[in-house]
Amino acid sequence: MKHKDGKYQSQPDKGFKIVPATLLVFVLCGFSFYLGGIFCSEKNKLEGKTVQDVSKAVPSPKEPAVNPLQVKSVAFPECSIDYQDYTPCTDPRRWKKYGLHRLTFLERHCPPVFERKECLVPPPDGYKPPIRWPKSRDECWYRNVPYDWINKQKSNQNWLRKQGEKFLFPGGGTMFPKGVGAYVDLMQDLIPEMRDGTVRTAIDTGCGVASWGGDLLDRGILTVSLAPRDNHEAQVQFALERGIPAILGVISTQRLPFPSNSFDMAHCSRCLIPWTEFGGIYLLEVHRILRPGGFWVLSGPPVNYENRWRGWNTTVEEQKSDYEKLQDLLTSMCFKMYATKDDIAVWQKSSDNSCYDKLADPDVYPGKCDDSIEPDLAWYTPLRPCVVVPRPKLKKSSLESLPKWPERLQVAPERISDVPGGSGNALKHDDSKWKVRAKHYKNLLPAIGTDKIRNVMDMNTVYGGFATSLIDDPLWVMNVVSSYAANSLPVVYDRGLIGTYHDWCEAFSTYPRTYDLLHLDGLFTAESHRCDMKYVLLEMDRILRPNGYALIRESSYFVDAIATIAKGLRWGCRKEDTEYGVEKEKILVCQKKLWYSSSSS
Repeated sequence: MKHKDGKYQSQPDKGFKIVPATLLVFVLCGFSFYLGGIFCSEKNKLEGKTVQDVSKAVPSPKEPAVNPLQVKSVAFPECSIDYQDYTPCTDPRRWKKYGLHRLTFLERHCPPVFERKECLVPPPDGYKPPIRWPKSRDECWYRNVPYDWINKQKSNQNWLRKQGEKFLFPGGGTMFPKGVGAYVDLMQDLIPEMRDGTVRTAIDTGCGVASWGGDLLDRGILTVSLAPRDNHEAQVQFALERGIPAILGVISTQRLPFPSNSFDMAHCSRCLIPWTEFGGIYLLEVHRILRPGGFWVLSGPPVNYENRWRGWNTTVEEQKSDYEKLQDLLTSMCFKMYATKDDIAVWQKSSDNSCYDKLADPDVYPGKCDDSIEPDLAWYTPLRPCVVVPRPKLKKSSLESLPKWPERLQVAPERISDVPGGSGNALKHDDSKWKVRAKHYKNLLPAIGTDKIRNVMDMNTVYGGFATSLIDDPLWVMNVVSSYAANSLPVVYDRGLIGTYHDWCEAFSTYPRTYDLLHLDGLFTAESHRCDMKYVLLEMDRILRPNGYALIRESSYFVDAIATIAKGLRWGCRKEDTEYGVEKEKILVCQKKLWYSSSSS
C-alpha cells in the first residue's frame, strides 16, 4: 500500500487475524458439541424413565405459576344499630346534599372512598330467618322489616296488615281494592298476550310492596319491581323479604340501569310519576326500555277521570286536560291505544319503524335521538328529551317476533351478535357448561333447589347461563352485567330473564339482608384492578341474608385472600375443586352466620 509520499508502507501480517478467527470457530464448535451431548444425555435419561429428577426442576402443570395472593387477616367491627337498613348509595343521611328538583336526591349518590363504611351491618333486634317461599309471599316477620309508617298509612288499602309478630299481605293496592288477583285477571282480559307466554318480562314502576309482581310469578311473568328509597318505608325491602324480585330506583334525571328494548311490559298503578311533566321525559325512558310491541299499562290518574276525579283532589277539567296531553305524548312516541276498561288503560309500542319517520322533522317534539346517543348506555347516563328509535336491522327482537316462553329461553337472540364472540354456538356452549356447573354446585351446596334459597344474584353473568341452569328450581336470579364489561344484558332479557347493569366498585341498589345466594365467576380476576376486594366483600355481606350463601368461583391466585377476608366477615368458608378438578381455579362455598348487635336487647 502506498503512503501519501509515494513510498510503499509495509502491511501488518494477516496471520494474526486468521489465528484468532480459527480459534473462535473451534471454540464455538466445541461448545455446540458439548451442549448437544448434554441434550442427548438428558433425552436418554428421560427415555430411560428418570423423569423424577427432571420434575424437580420443572414445575408441575397442576401447580399455580404465580404464588397466591396473601392478605393480612382482619376482624371487621359492627356498624352501630342505626345502620341496620343502610343503603350506601341512597342514604337518607346524605339527601340534603342534593337537589329537590325532579327528586334528584333519590337517585344514586355513592359516598366517596374516605366515607365508606368498613363495618358489618347488623340485623334488627329480634331478626329471624325469613319465612320460606311460597308462604313468604303472603307473610313476613315484623322484626325483619320493622316499619310501622307504611302499615299505618296503607293498611286501609290492604297493602299489608300487622298481626302479632307478622306482617300479612292481603294482596290489595290503591287501584285494586278487590285484590291483586282480580286486578290481573282484568288485565289479562285486555292483554291476551299475558296468558300464552308472549309476555315474559315486566317492570313495575312505583311497586308498593310488589303484590302485582308477586301475583304474576304464578302466571309465568317475571317482574322487576322498582321503587325509590322514600317515605313509603322499605317498599323494595318488603318485596325482597317476600321473595319477589325488586331493586331500588327512580325515574328522575338518569336512565334506569337497563338496556333498550328489554321489557315486554311496563306497569304503573297510581305510582305518582308525573308522566306529562318535563316534556314527557319519563315516558321517553319507558319507551326506551320497552321492546317494540311491548305494553304500557296505567291505572290511576288520569285514567277513568270521568268517574274518579272527585277522589283525586283535583277538577274534572284538569284531569281531562292531563289525559289528552298524555294521549298526545304517547302518540308522538309511536304508542297506540290497545285497550281500556274501568281504571286500566293499555298502550302498545309500535313495531313498525316507519312510524318514527315523522320525527325527522326538526319542528316535531319529541325528536329522534341522533346516532351519538347510545341506546343501551344506562349507567349514570342522563335522560335525553328524544325518542330512542329501535334499530331497523333488528327484525326478531319485537315482542311478536320472539318465541313464546319457555321456548324463548333456548333460542339465540339476534342481539347476541352485538356481543364480541357472541353467536348461537357460543350460547349453546355456555348453556352446556352451566348445566354441568349447576349439577356440581348442587353437590357442593344441596340447599340449591330447596326452599332454603329463593333470592339469587349472579354478580357477573354473561348470557344468564347460571340462571338458565336453575330455571326449574323455586328461585329467581338477578343477572348483573358489569357496566365495564361487554354489553350482554340485552341477550339476558331477550331470553326471558331479568337483570341490571352495575359497577361493583360501588354498593348495589338494594337493602341489607335481601339475597339468599350470591354467585360470582371470576369477578375479582376481572375487576380487582379497579375495585378493592375488601369493599366488594363487605358489600356482599351487607346484601346477604344471615345464614345465606356465597358461591365464589375464582382463580387460585385470589381464593386464599378471599377466604381470609371472609373470616373477618364472620363467614364460614370451605375450598372445593371445580367440576373439572383443575388447580388454577377453585370454588369457595361460604355461609354468613347469624349474629346480633352487641347493643341489641
